[in-house]
Order: sequence, then C-alpha cells, then structure tokens
Amino acid sequence: MQISSRFSVAVHVLSLLALQQEDDVLLTSERMAGSVNTNPVVIRRILGQLKKAGLVEVRPASGGTFLTRRPADISLLAVYRAVEVVAEGHLFSVHDKPNPACPVGRNIQAALDDTLQRAQTAMEQVLAGATLQHVTTDILAKTAATG
Repeated sequence: MQISSRFSVAVHVLSLLALQQEDDVLLTSERMAGSVNTNPVVIRRILGQLKKAGLVEVRPASGGTFLTRRPADISLLAVYRAVEVVAEGHLFSVHDKPNPACPVGRNIQAALDDTLQRAQTAMEQVLAGATLQHVTTDILAKTAATG
C-alpha cells in the first residue's frame, strides 16, 4: 500500500507559501499548480483540506492563499492528517475476506495487528517531529548547493 500523493503535494504547496516573499505576486491555485505540475483543481481540493484543518487561509476574491501559522509550528503530521483519508490506526489494511476455514486466513489480521499499529505509530512520530520549517530550510540549502 502506498500513501497517496496528496501528502507530498500538500507539503509542496505549503512550502511555496512559506517561501513566498511579501512583495511576490500572490500565489493562486494556478501558480501553485504550475510548480506542482498538476491541474489547479487538484490544488484547490488540497487547499480546501488544508483550510479545513486550519493550516491556510484562502482569499478567493483577492486571489491569494496564506499560512495561518509559522512554518516551525506546522508539523508534517498535521499536514498528513489534513489531507490523508486514513482513520486512526488504519494506515494498513489486510485483505478483507480471508478464508475463515484456513488457520492462516482465520488469524492473519490478529497476527498482523500489533506490528502494523506499531509501524503506523512510528511513522506518525517521525512526521510529528518534522516541521514545514525543516522542509523549507532543506529546500533553500539544496537550492543554494545546486542553483
């Protein structure tokens, strides 16, 4: 199973907003879509999820989107939870109809539950310890090194 690209697109969009200079042109969904190389509709959907989570403010009439918090105050876990439609404790799923007459089929879910829950918890702890500031600092460093 793979986490959808919504998470990386959301981090991309938030990084654009964090690195935006005050005198820059306002970032519209079209401009963001150009950087992500996707359709503006995809960006608007993600912005809607980020807005609902309280991470951005969208001003449609004036044509701009802004962070509601400092980048250092936005954890990647908050971004993940804003855009991924994964119920808590359900990142992984086991096939839903194993054969109950088979000892493996009957017990596979219970045998995997603890391990999969620990894996999800570990991933969430890593995301909780990383912020948008970490990402943007790394982007700036890589930009300086590569041009």
